[in-house]
Amino acid sequence: MVKPKKELGQHFLADENLLGVIGRLAELERRDVVLEIGPGLGVLTRYLAARVGCVHTVELDRSLEPHLAALPANVEQHWGDALALDLPALDPAPTKLVANLPYNVATPIVAESLAGLPSLELWCVMVQREVAARFFAEPSTKAYGAVSVLVQLAARRTGFHAVSRTVFRPPPNVESALVAFRRVELPPDFAWIKKVVEAAFSHRRKTLPNSLELAGLATREQGSAALAALGRPATARAEELAPEEFVRLTGAL
Repeated sequence: MVKPKKELGQHFLADENLLGVIGRLAELERRDVVLEIGPGLGVLTRYLAARVGCVHTVELDRSLEPHLAALPANVEQHWGDALALDLPALDPAPTKLVANLPYNVATPIVAESLAGLPSLELWCVMVQREVAARFFAEPSTKAYGAVSVLVQLAARRTGFHAVSRTVFRPPPNVESALVAFRRVELPPDFAWIKKVVEAAFSHRRKTLPNSLELAGLATREQGSAALAALGRPATARAEELAPEEFVRLTGAL
């Protein structure tokens, strides 16, 4: 029996009844090329391989290799850190990210894939419930943050399904959820927008101009002028701005 590694955020899927929900939210088709990060024991991998053209798996934990040794022929295995591997070089290029993401890297994986994997058309990911809520949180709420802005600028939510702790081994101490979202056209200069958004939220209790200055991205005066162009006061904070306002803010800096 494999003991999941807490330091890697591992919680293996143990209830195959959930696979049908994943398949529906992921809108699986035979032509799909799926990227699965953190395949674990391969339960989801085998389900995907039976329904799509190709599955790329990325796994950091080499101790799981024996459990992933007899996968179908249309599964391409890649070993290493998903945040360090050259995922854009995968061939064929993935069109969907479908995964029970390791909890400790779920947010950066999604955030980096928005522009870093332009071939992705749809995401269907299992994450902590609070992370799923953060992706599509509204401005001026506790959950709203940089990843909320970035995800909402890049995609539209297409599905959500709350998941019981009992479907995992070991059961996590937090609630989980499946969330699905489909790509929309990225705003121009998304890489620059991402820098501004991350800098704006880097000091949540500060005003946005102060936060941009502390991050070394703009002076307080430049930040205040950009906010004025939006009709916002210089005392506005990042969490008050809607995603579309960040596009305009970035253009005004």
